[in-house]
Amino acid sequence: MSKPLISALAQFAAATAGRNMTKTAYVAVGVGVLSMVLLTDNRANEARGWVNGLLWVCLAYFVFEWLIRLRHMTRQGRLSLYMSSSAGIVDAIGALAVPLALVLGIEPKTAWLLSVLWVLKVVPGIPGLRQLRRVLVLESGPLVSVLVIFLMVIFLASVAEYFLERDVQPQTFGSVPAALWWAVVTLTTTGYGDVVPVTPLGRMVAALVMISGLGVFGLWTGILATGFAAETRRDNFLKTWESVSKVPFFAALGPAAIADVTHMLRTMELPARTLVIRKGTQGDCMYFIAAGEVEVDLPGKKVQLGEGAFFGEMALLGNNKRGANVATTKVSRLLVLDLVDFRVLMARHPDLAETIDAEARRRALENN
Repeated sequence: MSKPLISALAQFAAATAGRNMTKTAYVAVGVGVLSMVLLTDNRANEARGWVNGLLWVCLAYFVFEWLIRLRHMTRQGRLSLYMSSSAGIVDAIGALAVPLALVLGIEPKTAWLLSVLWVLKVVPGIPGLRQLRRVLVLESGPLVSVLVIFLMVIFLASVAEYFLERDVQPQTFGSVPAALWWAVVTLTTTGYGDVVPVTPLGRMVAALVMISGLGVFGLWTGILATGFAAETRRDNFLKTWESVSKVPFFAALGPAAIADVTHMLRTMELPARTLVIRKGTQGDCMYFIAAGEVEVDLPGKKVQLGEGAFFGEMALLGNNKRGANVATTKVSRLLVLDLVDFRVLMARHPDLAETIDAEARRRALENN
């Protein structure tokens, strides 16, 4: 076996040993699940051999992946931790579910349905999943409270409809468990129409249940939306804090002052050759360069400003018209300070005001 091939296999095994999904794993999941779906379609009988072959190849890959990770975790002394983790359990299910079903004598067409469990392997790679988990943990109290209300309404409505409709519709409302189906369908506002109360009081209860359903799901939506908004603000604050702390202009500020500035600034991620300021327009904010570079188009010359510099302050200190075009020269992260926040910040931190004013005078002399 040639050295390049050995090196490639070693790199592939090293990438597979990690707990993150590789591109090959994503392909295997996609091909495997699609093949399972095709296996259930009788119109694909002619390609059944190819479909079975693809399923076996995908299964072989997931078994290989699982064995590589077992070996890697054993060497690191973390085998028990891996086996008890959610990732380890999902890997084991992906490698063993279908073979165990086949060994137990389950029909192959049915056994391969278990390959749908392979989609669980992509869950850790879903963007925002960690944020969702944090929101669910932080808002678990309100969410559980609404769930309790949901269950109470379902149970009370089921008992009420059983009492009101059992004599009129004994087949559909002949017991509380039978009435539970109607309560769930009605409270979730699905409304299949297969079970409908016919008595006046029964319909009044149904109307209240439908209105309660709107309220319950509205509460759940509001709680999750508020939680996501709060979590997004936290993430943005941390990202802005990191960017502010890297700007030399704010280096002399203490943590309290940086936090104050962070609340005022907003972050802009801009690609290269993006016009940030157009000459002659109204100035309502200034910019700090957290990363990247911008080019100021002055009369007769062009000036590059790099990380840590700021621009746009001239329009806030005197004439509010922009005096030059400013564009990014490469991918840049800018921190934007609006006019109102600029004045508040200058009032709270006179030393910053003096620094900005001195820089503005220096640039005015250079431009002249």
